[in-house]
Amino acid sequence: MSENRSRALPALLATSVPMFMVSLDNLVVTNALNEMSADLRVGQSELQWVVNGYVLAFAGLLLAGAALGDRFGRRRVFLGGVALFTLGSAACGLSGTAEQLIAARALQGAGAAAILPVSLTLAVAAVPAARRALAVGVWGGVNGLGVAVGPLAGGLVTEGLDWHWIFWINVPVGLLALPFVRRAVRESRGPEGALDVTGIALITAAVVGAVWGIVGAADHGWTGPRTLVGLGGGLALLALFAVQQRRARLPLVPPRMYRIRSFMLSNTVALAMYFGVFGSIFFLAQYLQGPMGYSPFEAGLRTLPWTAAPVVVVPLASALVPRIGGGLLQAAGCVMQALALGWLALLVGPGVSYGSLVPALALAGLGMGLVFAANPATVIGSVAEHEHNKASGVNNTVREFGGALGIAVLTTVYSQAFKAHAAAGPGPAFEYGLRQSLWLGAAVVLLGAVAGLLIRRPRPRPTAAGAERTMASAR
Repeated sequence: MSENRSRALPALLATSVPMFMVSLDNLVVTNALNEMSADLRVGQSELQWVVNGYVLAFAGLLLAGAALGDRFGRRRVFLGGVALFTLGSAACGLSGTAEQLIAARALQGAGAAAILPVSLTLAVAAVPAARRALAVGVWGGVNGLGVAVGPLAGGLVTEGLDWHWIFWINVPVGLLALPFVRRAVRESRGPEGALDVTGIALITAAVVGAVWGIVGAADHGWTGPRTLVGLGGGLALLALFAVQQRRARLPLVPPRMYRIRSFMLSNTVALAMYFGVFGSIFFLAQYLQGPMGYSPFEAGLRTLPWTAAPVVVVPLASALVPRIGGGLLQAAGCVMQALALGWLALLVGPGVSYGSLVPALALAGLGMGLVFAANPATVIGSVAEHEHNKASGVNNTVREFGGALGIAVLTTVYSQAFKAHAAAGPGPAFEYGLRQSLWLGAAVVLLGAVAGLLIRRPRPRPTAAGAERTMASAR
């Protein structure tokens, strides 16, 4: 037992550090966007691509990363992802134009897609079965820490040095992580020997096409040719993927997963939650630096009541998942998040003080922490052990797609509201656009709460002694 513990702790640390970098870079640019805009001379639509260039590659390749890990070795793919992410970070730091930065962010996203789904599988496999909920809690807590530190680190580095350095900090961490992972983590593979190359190609093209159409909707309209081609092509490829998976000998996502109630509903929660969270934080960071007049670091510091709460909440909430069920916790988290977004929408306006925003931000952080704890635990717990990697890949794909969709949709709502009230001045127009975006985000997150309530609490599996007693009574 002590030997297992001594191996588990280094393995958890080794898988968590690269995953921390991945979650950090989801939001690390939010408080640097204004500086990037001025330095690179780009507008709102190009800034959206700095965020979504990362998300596009990340979301599109997550299932591919999980499948490659099952086939060629999860540790091997994890190490390749760390190396690629580190290389992409260096390329971001060297970028001198918006086009270079977006391309480098896409390279980062490709590396992240090989890290995230495999990291959860390796973390769960490193501990005994009885401690898996704790391992998921640690994984979720580190993920939440990355989300919390991202805006703060981006603001601090941008203000103290230069926005390029928010990417350079990943390079030494990645270089140190490579030998650490090789020593601390054991290699593992899935039970299947073949690789569903056709399935990987179809789902990657479907997700990339859909996200590409969505993120361009703010500039080209939801009925514009580019948007319709992207969304239509994505849906058509997704339909082909579904047909192909039914015929494939070793499908990328086993069709039986779609019949697992808790698996499907938890992914619905993830989609709704990330829609509201990422879309809202994208604009809130700009609101703190724009109408409220804070510096990048000051803005990052003031988002901590929201973004830092999961660091504390996730490990504590993870212990409650086996007791009260992941569905109830996910529903409660979504309700808190929706109430917080609506509260912020009511507060935003001329002369609002930061102090009045703090309770709403803290409530949002509490709700986000509950979902971060219960969502991956419910997804992993709903499938067989050899399917953990695939389930993690699906869950993370849905989450990143929801984040990209949220930013795109709320950007469209914001842009239309801003134009309609442009005559009132940039400050009031921004506030009106932000309010409309927050209300929509709250409504979508509330739908996630409904999905959480529909998740049935799993019945506890009988122990060996309990099974014997049951059989004896049956006789």
